[in-house]
Amino acid sequence: MTGRAGKAAEGVLENAVRQYLPQYAGTPQEGAKGWNNTTRFVDHDHERYVLRVYETHQEREKIEFEHAVLLALNEAELSFRTPVPLRTAKGETLVRLEDGSGRFACLFAYIEGVRPPDEDLRPLRAFGETAGELSASLALIDPGRQPAYRPYYELGEAYPLCKLERVSGLAANPPCELKKAAPSLVRMAEAYAEISRELEHLRSLPHQLVHGDLNASNLLVRADEPEIVEALLDFEFCTYDVRAMDAAVILSGLPKGEEPIRLFAEGFRKSVMLSAKEIDTIPLLMRLRKVDVFLHFLTRFWEGVDGWTVLEQQANSLSRDLERMRRNEPELKLLLTEVLI
Repeated sequence: MTGRAGKAAEGVLENAVRQYLPQYAGTPQEGAKGWNNTTRFVDHDHERYVLRVYETHQEREKIEFEHAVLLALNEAELSFRTPVPLRTAKGETLVRLEDGSGRFACLFAYIEGVRPPDEDLRPLRAFGETAGELSASLALIDPGRQPAYRPYYELGEAYPLCKLERVSGLAANPPCELKKAAPSLVRMAEAYAEISRELEHLRSLPHQLVHGDLNASNLLVRADEPEIVEALLDFEFCTYDVRAMDAAVILSGLPKGEEPIRLFAEGFRKSVMLSAKEIDTIPLLMRLRKVDVFLHFLTRFWEGVDGWTVLEQQANSLSRDLERMRRNEPELKLLLTEVLI
């Protein structure tokens, strides 16, 4: 029987775990289910581990690049933890599930901590500090191989089904199921076109390794002291990109208002000093993040993974975010310039 991890044939996940822990005799327990992977908790010999199954691709080189970065970060003296992939008896950090699905899995040691609620401001200064510390560390890492993912701004290459002309065509003439989302689709297509006109500018900015998906869902804080960050997780989309991209991704997902921005920026500047040119580009990078998420879900729609209701919800939500960003852009630039320079 094939399918997603939750539907794997009996014994498939157990056999994967035993390639790392030969004496394992338990059953992996239900964990989080995200858009891109599935996790299961593995308890063995008084220790807890996390089994991760990659759901949306079967490309070994993507996972090997991620693991190379994680192994390098494990050698750095960071003030917080990052996942460390374990090795099998054969010395590999990933295994292919024996269910005919082609999916890969890997095992990590469990990291204590909780994910803070999106609206909780208490972790934000520490989040900024750890994000800046991570950025400074990633700038020094050479994984010894080419990244599998393109920079954010190379949208047409990253999402081959979503060329600008096709996306603009969908926005101009959506199917009947998406008629109500037409204004949102137009706004997303216009933002996509704007980013396409700024490619040379974006390519001219400082580049380095970036995490690529820093947000509250990939942050673990201490349960009784949320001002202390325990770990940053999920490096699947780590690649070479604009240095300021990680800051922009975080800023694009913060709660509304000036205080969250200030708290994050005050922490971030302790390790990374962005240039005036980089700060001026952050609003564009924030919009780029929203367009990237939209194209991710549009690809899933065109591939038949999601139905039209998911795309409609995402387009409307992301469009509202873009509207708010546009309104607040002057104040954002002033605040970031004040704090970061």
